[in-house]
Amino acid sequence: MEIGTTIAFWVLAAVMISAALAVVVLRNIFHAALFLVLCFFTVAGVFVILSADFLAGAQVLIYVGAIGVLIIFAIMLTRETQRGNPSGRLRLPALVVGLLFVITMIAVVVTTNWNAIAEIPEPTISSLAQALFSKEKGFVLAFEIAAALLLAAIIGAIALVREK
Repeated sequence: MEIGTTIAFWVLAAVMISAALAVVVLRNIFHAALFLVLCFFTVAGVFVILSADFLAGAQVLIYVGAIGVLIIFAIMLTRETQRGNPSGRLRLPALVVGLLFVITMIAVVVTTNWNAIAEIPEPTISSLAQALFSKEKGFVLAFEIAAALLLAAIIGAIALVREK
C-alpha cells in the first residue's frame, strides 16, 4: 500500500472514531445526528480506499442521503429536543458492556493473522453495471419495477400522513 493511502486511512479512521464518540457523548441530539452523518461519510471514504467504489456510493446514497436526512428530520420535528438526552439508570451497565466489547474487539484484531492483498482489485461498478444492464443477462426490467414500487410506496406514505 502506498504511503498516501496509509495516511488517508489513518486520518479517516481518526475522524471516524472521533465522530462516533461524539455521537455517544454529546447531549444535544441534533449535533449527535450531524456527527453520525460525518461518521457515515468517513466509512464511505474507507470504502474508496479499499477500491470498493460501489459500496462507497451506496454508503453515501443510502446512509448519508436517506438515513441521515431521515434522522435529522425526525429530530427537527420532535418537540423538546433542546433539553437533551435524559441520563439513564443503565449508564454503568452500558459502560461495562461497551468496555467488554472493546476489549474483545482489540483481542480479535491483535490475535488474527491478517493476509494483505498484493494487488488492487478492479473497480466494482463496471462489473455490476454489466451484470445489471447487459443485453444477455441484464436485470433492467426488475430494476425498473423495483424503482416503480418504491415510488408508489413513497406516494402512498405521503398520502397517508397528509393532514386533511
